[in-house]
Amino acid sequence: MGAYILRRLLLMIPTLFGIMAISFVVVQFAPGGPVEQVIAKLTNQGGSAADRLGGGGGSDLGGSNFDPAGNVSSKYRGAQGLDPEFIAKLEKQFGFDKPPLERFGLMLWNYARFDFGDSYFRDISVVNLILEKMPVSISIGLWITLLSYLISIPLGIRKAVKDGSSFDTWTSAVVIVGYAIPGFLFGILLMILFAGGSFWDWFPLRGLTSDNWDQLSWPQRILDYFWHLTLPLTAMVLAAFATSTLLTKNSFLEEIRKQYVVTARAKGLSERQVLYGHVFRNAMLIVIAGFPGAFISAFFSGSLLIENIFSLDGLGLLGFKSIVDRDYPVVFANLYIMSLIGLFVSLISDLTYTWIDPRIDFERRDV
Repeated sequence: MGAYILRRLLLMIPTLFGIMAISFVVVQFAPGGPVEQVIAKLTNQGGSAADRLGGGGGSDLGGSNFDPAGNVSSKYRGAQGLDPEFIAKLEKQFGFDKPPLERFGLMLWNYARFDFGDSYFRDISVVNLILEKMPVSISIGLWITLLSYLISIPLGIRKAVKDGSSFDTWTSAVVIVGYAIPGFLFGILLMILFAGGSFWDWFPLRGLTSDNWDQLSWPQRILDYFWHLTLPLTAMVLAAFATSTLLTKNSFLEEIRKQYVVTARAKGLSERQVLYGHVFRNAMLIVIAGFPGAFISAFFSGSLLIENIFSLDGLGLLGFKSIVDRDYPVVFANLYIMSLIGLFVSLISDLTYTWIDPRIDFERRDV
């Protein structure tokens, strides 16, 4: 097992390199980079962009005057009339005065030491920015995964036992309809119904806590926290609950039809003993295999639209805004951290296989 773990850890290095390299190449061809963002702000809003930029990198951006000679920087769209020296300072500010390969190599070296630099447009380091947004995403990811599994596993087992019955039929209809409704659309519906839309004003519309959070007692804080999470979690758990329910049912059906179940029944074991003493451990392997993907999806990307709808300032919303603003340090740091966590969680999932079923030995298989 030690050799398998070592091989997986070593394989993470080229995997991360490939992810970052492909993303870096794609970004090189993406229009509207950070320099263009500042130029657009300057040409549309005067000097406000210089104020916004001043907290990003710490260098002096004096000389942002318009060139009376009408010099034009041919590299950037909309730079007509801006002083070429100012454009050069912008390039240096964002690191674009270096060749792409040098910038990529420097980024990898810094990321290997977990040095993610500072945000281009926010007066804060990337690490502190991510840590600031992480509690919201952790809350959403953990609770969605926990709720979906607590509901779907018992329901999936029941559907497998009652396969073909009326219970299986109508619950399948509910599950399919729930899966077909996009989470963000259901979130909008919940917001209209229960968050002060056209009907009832029972739940808050935005944020993870109330404005008077610091003044509340601990029991009140817990209630306030779940009060804010009720609608977002309800909207997001729908698709996750449907997927894991059908996965659990199909896994149990496959195991129930195997010969060892027939043998166990022939020995006089009760259905409950057969189901939970023999079938459960084998059937749950595939469900456990889906846990890392479900958690990572909910933790990072699955909550993007819900965070937008309910104004939850988490990693999903941060990543989206960073892409729109071309805040590349935040974009690449998010990608690097997500990829790294995903690779480690995948390894932990494989190790969990061996803990649940000792018959599995990864060292006898090719990685």
